Amino acid sequence: MNGTNGMSRWLLRRPDPLAGARVFCIPYAGCGATMYRPWPVDVGGVEIVPVQLPGRENRMREKTPDTNQELAVEMVANLAPYLDRPYGFFGHCGSALLAYQAAVQAEANGTAAPGHLFASSQVAPQDGPTGRFLELDDDGLDAELRILIEQRGGTPSPDVLDLALEIMRSDIEINKRYVVPEPTRLSMPITTIGWTEDREVEHHTMDGWKRCGDTEHHVLPGTHYRFLDGPPELFALFVAGLGVGA
Repeated sequence: MNGTNGMSRWLLRRPDPLAGARVFCIPYAGCGATMYRPWPVDVGGVEIVPVQLPGRENRMREKTPDTNQELAVEMVANLAPYLDRPYGFFGHCGSALLAYQAAVQAEANGTAAPGHLFASSQVAPQDGPTGRFLELDDDGLDAELRILIEQRGGTPSPDVLDLALEIMRSDIEINKRYVVPEPTRLSMPITTIGWTEDREVEHHTMDGWKRCGDTEHHVLPGTHYRFLDGPPELFALFVAGLGVGA
């Protein structure tokens, strides 16, 4: 379950024992936890904790579970030692669905429930699966991956693209299987985040999250990929949502 010295393989680094609150950030489809390295470690007293999923980067040889439900069970179990203070889950696009399922799992199994769910650029679970990416062939996904890698400052070499394509295709298939006609209503607040220029998931399509719990919707400036830059407006929502300094 755990890596060297007891630290979970699900994390790139050991969380700060003095952190007042934490946001566990789940990587975008096709990516690993290193996508969050450009983000600060701490924003206004909230520690940013990237989550490493199986089947990518340093966990490449591990099998990825076939469903978000199975993945959430494993993730919450392995993160349990670090859920000992106010925390939230953050996900963007497809990973917002895993963030929701992890919150459901944490409440269902008696683990300390998260104080907040942050869902960016994704329709509610009962309104999917949806999105242009679900219908793209490998050539279409390859083009999207080039954009994503360049946005992160990388070089889309053939080897990198082939590896990322395999991961993204797996993630998309998991999202296709994630069908939730009747969502579980969460006890914690939900903050949904849309983006003014997002053409993948338009912000006005996210109203269904209200069925999943008490929801506050925010629309931030930018495109689908602006979250990668770590916008201060997004970090302010983390701080406000977890009540840091309140």
